[in-house]
Amino acid sequence: MHPELFHIGPIPIRSYGLMLALSFFLGLVYVYRISQRDKKPFEPFLAIAYIMIIGGIVGARLSYVLFHLDEFAGHWTRVFNPFDSSQFGIAGLNLYGGVVLAVVGSFLYCRFKKLSVLETFDYFAPTLGIGLALTRIGCFLNGCCFGTECHLPWAITFPPGSIPYYQFGDTPLHPAQLYSSLYGVILFIALHFWLKKRRFPGQIVAVLFMVEAVFRFAIEYVRYYEDAMYFSFFGLNPTFNQVISVSLFLLGLLIYIFKPAGRKKSA
Repeated sequence: MHPELFHIGPIPIRSYGLMLALSFFLGLVYVYRISQRDKKPFEPFLAIAYIMIIGGIVGARLSYVLFHLDEFAGHWTRVFNPFDSSQFGIAGLNLYGGVVLAVVGSFLYCRFKKLSVLETFDYFAPTLGIGLALTRIGCFLNGCCFGTECHLPWAITFPPGSIPYYQFGDTPLHPAQLYSSLYGVILFIALHFWLKKRRFPGQIVAVLFMVEAVFRFAIEYVRYYEDAMYFSFFGLNPTFNQVISVSLFLLGLLIYIFKPAGRKKSA
């Protein structure tokens, strides 16, 4: 575990924050290169990238706060205050909360600018793979988003003082973060090469929604969550992320079934 990589003066550079920033930067570079390849103006993509970055962080934070209200009761300034604790930065994010707000904000922007929503989203779809590959490495170094008990040869343990050690002691755990990081690499490569061969606008984002939904639903079974993240639903106890996963899969399936016949004005 290396939650802090180095310091710039009194400010610690944390592994997760660095990986998050790097994923945003590389994702933006990727979209720029692809837009240039396909001779599309980059300015609308840049605006959407800002919306996704800001919406992703705000949505991820609000989603975390929603499931941890007791932590913030009477201290609501802590929700977005990076200087509130002994550690610089905002600790506590939920990926799918960020995805939902980023998608909604980007959708509204595309509608306002009369851009093809699905075609535009296709260009951003591979960047989720970049984000997962890097940020889950950050999670691994930070000691968050850890797995459940595991006795396979690649099981790992975390050091005393870490959150995983507090929950499980020296019990071997699934390296859930590394599973997600490897999946992110594969996802990016697959979607990148599929992008040029897509058969209709929205095909790439539809595939992304369905594949991501299946993977996220499955990995929840080997990832640790506190009780607050579980729902009670007709005798089942899915996590918040599994509920969102089902919605994502259905949305991707609907895009495939009702695929657009032609192309509108694109970014």
